[in-house]
Amino acid sequence: MKGFPVASEAHRQSPAELVQSFARFLIRCHSKDLRSILLSQDPILHYPLVVDFSELLEADPPLAQLLFSHPASLLPLFDQAARLSQGVVLDGSKELAGGAFPKDFVHVRINVGGSPLECPETSPRIGRLRVKHRGILLTVKGTVIRSGAVKMIEGEREYMCRRCKHRFKVQPELESGNVIRLPTSCPSKGAKSCDGANFQFVENSIVCHDYQEIKIQESAQVMGVGSIPRSIPIILMDDLVDTVKAGDDVITTGVLSAKWSSDLKDVRCDLDPILLANHVRRTNELKSDMDTPDDMVKKFEQFWSDFSDKPLKGRNIILQGICPQVFGLFTVKLAVMLTLVGGVQHVEASGTKVRGESHLLLVGDPGTGKSQFLKFAAKLSNRSVITTGLGSTSAGLTVTAVKDGGEWMLEAGALVLADGGLCCIDEFDSMREHDRATIHEAMEQQTISIAKAGLVTTLSTRTIVFGATNPKGQYDPSQPLSVNTTLSGPLLSRFDIVLVLLDTRNPEWDSVVSSHILSEKEEQGCGKDEEDLGNVWSLSMLRRYIHYVKGRFKPVLTEESERIISNYYQLQRRSAVHNAARTTVRMLESLIRLAQAHARVMFRNEVTRLDAITAILCIESSMTISAIVDNLGNALHSNFAPNPDEEYSKQEALILEKLRAVR
Repeated sequence: MKGFPVASEAHRQSPAELVQSFARFLIRCHSKDLRSILLSQDPILHYPLVVDFSELLEADPPLAQLLFSHPASLLPLFDQAARLSQGVVLDGSKELAGGAFPKDFVHVRINVGGSPLECPETSPRIGRLRVKHRGILLTVKGTVIRSGAVKMIEGEREYMCRRCKHRFKVQPELESGNVIRLPTSCPSKGAKSCDGANFQFVENSIVCHDYQEIKIQESAQVMGVGSIPRSIPIILMDDLVDTVKAGDDVITTGVLSAKWSSDLKDVRCDLDPILLANHVRRTNELKSDMDTPDDMVKKFEQFWSDFSDKPLKGRNIILQGICPQVFGLFTVKLAVMLTLVGGVQHVEASGTKVRGESHLLLVGDPGTGKSQFLKFAAKLSNRSVITTGLGSTSAGLTVTAVKDGGEWMLEAGALVLADGGLCCIDEFDSMREHDRATIHEAMEQQTISIAKAGLVTTLSTRTIVFGATNPKGQYDPSQPLSVNTTLSGPLLSRFDIVLVLLDTRNPEWDSVVSSHILSEKEEQGCGKDEEDLGNVWSLSMLRRYIHYVKGRFKPVLTEESERIISNYYQLQRRSAVHNAARTTVRMLESLIRLAQAHARVMFRNEVTRLDAITAILCIESSMTISAIVDNLGNALHSNFAPNPDEEYSKQEALILEKLRAVR
């Protein structure tokens, strides 16, 4: 590999010398970790000792190069060195005398994060794994789609030669189904060497290990259109078992090998690639806690200080970065932003969790840009799955029970794979009725309860559901939403915002849109100053902003905002004849989530009157017949106001006046 020194020194060393070299490195750089292992009380537990490859490369380059090129032979020697260095640390420390004792099961785990091994040659995509990668220290990234049961596997047993009484250990071949192959003759050397071929098993000499097989699949987000995501089985041993579950994003370091069936006469032997894992790192937390540089945070703070007098103008500049190829549609862009940012999860005293994630449904005529918003929202989310209703079954959305090697296992579906992210479902109306019913629990309780093939379990689905659907025939405004969409009331009530995009004939709007599409420069957009600022909010900047405000702000409702939301909810309940499916207690929770999301977008930790009224306007837009605001019009024809702060002041006065009249 380029950039590595020649490992001639390490090659010349014997196994005993390599053990000594690595033991010296551990004593020098990892004495603290060794002390904590020595002080642990469980003697039969398997302890991981994580070593950064970059640290080893800096301390001993020849040894690091040898580890990279011959990991299968060096990693067992490193485990020996870990056991040896425990004794050195124990003997050289007076503080550890007494309760501390060396542990027999210590495994060195190599973390390649931040090292030269994170390059395309040693960290290829799963679909690009080839024979040239066999035998080196390899790193693969992907999502766990299947997690097998934890089993016990034999790792070593001892035999004795009946002729010369020489004892020797035999390791089963993991690649051939853990088959034990005895030597053809006695392996004894020197004066005792004999040609005996009769061996006796030594009682109580079997050493067992925990064993688990998982399957990871490369992420569809890093692949081009038309590519089929590939998967590879991974073997986890000892302390690595049960560290990941279906739906987790992982980075796995290990040795690529091949698995084959036992010898069968006249049958071709197929080799299936398999990765023997040495280190597994979950990246779910890394994705949710995206690192935002300090200079980017200062940019955000400076942006809001510049627009402190006109906050809604600043908000609209951010919203113009959402799906910029689609002209106008202010209401939809605001709804997409609030859905992606979401509210704050609330845990009640009884332990019941109230979800913080919002769900959005776009109902509209063909050609209104629904799929464009779905695809752009998927790009804004670090973890997303896009599917269509026609090609999705209940098993594909939740989990599938598959049989592998005589054992039933669960394979994750779209909602589980999107855990902690976004699940986009296009053509929502094309799903069969019983398939739609499976996502009820996933949307509200954020779990999926499974009882298949004797496997009864509950999986986590903390995901945002973004759906798009066409109305059934011509949309009839006089009919309830459930009639126009053929979606049941319970399912509609789970969506925080349901926007109806009707392609009505509006000559003025058609003229503006056609000139926008045909013109080379966006003259119908915002003014020059706003356009220059709008260009700053690129896709990558929007992604960082969304993840930053979600992590930093936990908005709390003020008394005024609570009163406004409560009064509006009571008003909707009184006049809920036409919108009975939408006006449930879930609407109150939706209002709170949307108000909190708007406070986050506005870079605040407090839900003010502005946020509460904006949440009301979003809910009003999603109602078939509005309870307060009568002039909202079609969401498809909503455009960015030239002076949003003045426009808001009029709407605020109108809403507050009507809410006072209700009390």
